[in-house]
Amino acid sequence: MAISKEEALIEELKNIFKDKIKEAKIQRSRRIFITVPKEHYKEIIEYFAKNKGVTHISTITGVDVGKEIEVLPHLFGVGMEITIKTSVPKDNPELDSLADIYPASIIYEREVHDLLGVKFKGNPNLTRILLPDDWPEGVYPLRKDFKVERKSG
Repeated sequence: MAISKEEALIEELKNIFKDKIKEAKIQRSRRIFITVPKEHYKEIIEYFAKNKGVTHISTITGVDVGKEIEVLPHLFGVGMEITIKTSVPKDNPELDSLADIYPASIIYEREVHDLLGVKFKGNPNLTRILLPDDWPEGVYPLRKDFKVERKSG
């Protein structure tokens, strides 16, 4: 029985990167999720760009999951969507930028930085993009500990 394109890609990644791949799963046809430690995040994404012809980053999402923030770049190429998931500690949310691999990631990293406080090392422009310039430093509206204040009137 032939294995699917998704299974073949996951097998290839596990053979090359071994324990650098924490988890790899097929969500559905043409859609895979790969979980990696933050130390290997950029290396694995760079592999897709240089060796698999994955030339497009659709977006980068971020999620506050408690003590960590998950960062998920969504790549498209080789006929499928590939999401790479990693986590950074909330008290030191730093991750390597993908700007030198996918220049379009600059804007997505700015969004995640603005709303969740993740610092992307190597991003040439982490200035505000969604929040006003006078927004308080160190306050991130998509973090679970963000307090919404109601104004009466």
